[in-house]
Amino acid sequence: MASIKSLILQGEGVMLDFKKTITNTEKIAKSLVAFANNKGGKLLIGVADDGSIKGVKSEEEEKYMILTAAHQYCKPAIEPSFEEIYVDDRLVLVVNIPESDTKPHYALDEHKKWWAYIRIDDKSVLASKIIVDVLKQDYLDKGVLISYSDNEKKLLEYLETNERITLKEFSKLLRCSYRKAQKILVNLILTNVIKIHTTEKEEYFTAIRPH
Repeated sequence: MASIKSLILQGEGVMLDFKKTITNTEKIAKSLVAFANNKGGKLLIGVADDGSIKGVKSEEEEKYMILTAAHQYCKPAIEPSFEEIYVDDRLVLVVNIPESDTKPHYALDEHKKWWAYIRIDDKSVLASKIIVDVLKQDYLDKGVLISYSDNEKKLLEYLETNERITLKEFSKLLRCSYRKAQKILVNLILTNVIKIHTTEKEEYFTAIRPH
């Protein structure tokens, strides 16, 4: 594993999150789920947001909270592994979360509701219905066959003249329900025809151009 210091220098990102301490099981479940639904990642406990190493006071307590979050606040449960590394005489607890093959995972919030999250840049973001569908199907069926109907053609023609489209614009273009538009978009994402972009404010789709 890369030295902890060089990891910290990379800063928080899609596969890395810093936590000074763990105070809240729901919050940690959200991070675990976002990593498992994505490409996996590492949590560094005992490191502040700015990258300064504070160290962990009681690794047993932190581990207990993380495992409680992973087993009781994530469904399906997540199995993280731990490494304990000393940096300048301070203990950093490294939590490794592998990419899951039982996606999507959901985290329990303080109102006892389950939500799916994914990792976007350095944040754990609520996964939209489309992303949840993609996560579900990605593992069910690697061979999605696309029959190009007029609907798909309309979308691709639209994307030839416009950079991007949202779900709302697409359902308007087809004059169909969100649900039907969503289904078509999910299939096209799974077959690598279009790409989904999620920001905190919006979600939109662009065509993947063949090189």
